[in-house]
Amino acid sequence: MAIRFGSSGCGIEFAEEDNSSLLFVPDFIKRKGLNAFEYSFGHGYRMHEETAREVGLLFRKYDIKVSIHAPYYINFANPDEEMYHKSEGYLRTGIKFLRAFGYADHLVFHSGSCGKEDRQICLDRIKYRFEKTFDKFEKEGLFKDIWLCPETMGKPLQIGSYKEVVDFCLIHPKVVPTFDFGHINALTQGSLKGKDDYKRIIDYSIEKLGKEKMDNCHIHFSKIQYGEKGEIRHLNFEDDIYGPDYEPLMEILADYKLGARVISESAGMQPRDAKIMKDYFEKYSNSLK
Repeated sequence: MAIRFGSSGCGIEFAEEDNSSLLFVPDFIKRKGLNAFEYSFGHGYRMHEETAREVGLLFRKYDIKVSIHAPYYINFANPDEEMYHKSEGYLRTGIKFLRAFGYADHLVFHSGSCGKEDRQICLDRIKYRFEKTFDKFEKEGLFKDIWLCPETMGKPLQIGSYKEVVDFCLIHPKVVPTFDFGHINALTQGSLKGKDDYKRIIDYSIEKLGKEKMDNCHIHFSKIQYGEKGEIRHLNFEDDIYGPDYEPLMEILADYKLGARVISESAGMQPRDAKIMKDYFEKYSNSLK
């Protein structure tokens, strides 16, 4: 697996070009020098499958791999069984859209939040439900050529520290992490200072999951403003207060030769900041030769 760089959405540059159709996105992303794209269904699946199939052909034409972000309101920790089945259904629909896009293979999703319940109770509930859901998906053949990617989260009441996400990924061979390093930094009040901080997370994950899974992991990156309760809002690379810095992560990815999918979630400047990361990664990689 070769590393790929892309953006979640197209940011303000796309709008400034007076683009109005999803069909213009593949050409736009290619012109920005990127080879990955994440389409967010965060607020619901508001697209016809035929549209996904049509634009998917263009993504394939330009060799741009597609990821999907499932609705934000998925919550496998909710004690209500009906809400659990709805969350399972949202994953099924996400897989359906991966198939429709065609040149798509990663489904990113939030595992859940604990609210006022004990965190360990919620973790146990999520693991139990993941085991049931993933077993169903396996028997139905839904895992073929796709990866499910639970995401690290940026607030204390959300389930998704990097160790919790790695544990979830032990449940099934086709479940890999989405490391949102902006979230991790916000949750831990700015702990990602340098290369060793990223290395600690990557080393732990490789030890637990193995190199193959980590070669297929998903990465979100942006600088994020945070407070006592964690994440507040996404920023872009112009920020010089909150971090984290992308350069140490790019060096770790190059040192380990990880074939990850790196997606920029910078506020408004996703393609630009994705290209900045890609350029730095390539320059550092060349220096190692």
